[in-house]
Amino acid sequence: MSQADTTQHPCHASDNVGLVMPEVFHFDTPLKLACGRTLETYDLVVETYGKLNAERSNAILICHALSGHHHAAGYHSEDDRKPGWWDAYIGPGKPIDTNRFFIVSLNNLGGCHGSTGPRSINPETGKPWGADFPNLRARDWVHSQARLADRLGIEQWAAVIGGSLGGMQAMRWSLEYPQRLRHCVVIASAMKLTAQNIAFNETARAAITSDPSYHHGNYQDHDTYPKGGLSVARMIGHITYLSDDGMGQKFGREIRSGSFAQGSDEPVEFQIESYLRYQGDVFSDSFDANTYILMTRALDYFDLAREYDDDPVKAFSRAQCRYLVVSFTTDWRFAPERSREIVDALVGADKPVSYAEVESAYGHDAFLIPIDRYYRLFSEYMKGVET
Repeated sequence: MSQADTTQHPCHASDNVGLVMPEVFHFDTPLKLACGRTLETYDLVVETYGKLNAERSNAILICHALSGHHHAAGYHSEDDRKPGWWDAYIGPGKPIDTNRFFIVSLNNLGGCHGSTGPRSINPETGKPWGADFPNLRARDWVHSQARLADRLGIEQWAAVIGGSLGGMQAMRWSLEYPQRLRHCVVIASAMKLTAQNIAFNETARAAITSDPSYHHGNYQDHDTYPKGGLSVARMIGHITYLSDDGMGQKFGREIRSGSFAQGSDEPVEFQIESYLRYQGDVFSDSFDANTYILMTRALDYFDLAREYDDDPVKAFSRAQCRYLVVSFTTDWRFAPERSREIVDALVGADKPVSYAEVESAYGHDAFLIPIDRYYRLFSEYMKGVET
């Protein structure tokens, strides 16, 4: 890239964190998992933005959603055309302000972007874990994140923040380690999945496991990959992340090719069909099928109040932090009703909570998009997060 091109690259913008480099943190202390199995050793891939202050009191943990990873902001090279997945909200002067905070973003255990997961080598067999990688729960991620905080010398997070599955982790943090966070930001999330959500996840998993190339999850041993099944799984998931209005506004019934003319035998392809196939193809080239199954199961298993006699008020009675809960009007995957259940439980437990329901046409994906009201209320709340 020429010098002229370099100066024009968005990573040089004043509100961008610029070029970032992931780090690998290795842990030798065994981690006992909720399923009863143990990971003897594991790696976590991490990115950080901003600077940790002398008191180590300004750290923010970002918990990612189902298909997320450690690369939340900035660029990995001058050749990158696309920044991290939450770049709109992380950076100088943005809601999660790198001038004020030290932000930690990681790829969870079981992930496929460098942290130990199904693609990794099982030290006991010398082969990829594949489908034998242990089932994980949100609490397992939280415990591994707590060890990461210990490694970084962070005794207490200024805030733990997450959207969707990330919001579930943030809530679990507030119950498992109530003294280790001052604020909990829960965006487009729920205390447990509805039966409909579980059904969508099972349908997506079935698309993967029915692919002839799946080989019971041991496709790496066969030098193949269930690309078709994973692509369909992503298409199913993507439909649930969008709203009917949003799809209608963006695609309507526009035709990409073909004709309805009488006598024409050329098949018609709608724009939405082309878009979904593209999304499925791109995703299946960058994500791991076993990780997708693992992550969706973790979503299904999550139930914040299960061990508290199914009483969310009792569960939140352990919390010591302040909460921000945000939902979006057209999010039918994690509907505003689910967020209001969280708020009602927090109020019942006499915990400080702020709640906003944001008008949006973007469905569940709205939490990733710079919507004006969402951006402003998020910014105002984060200004009140003491460091």
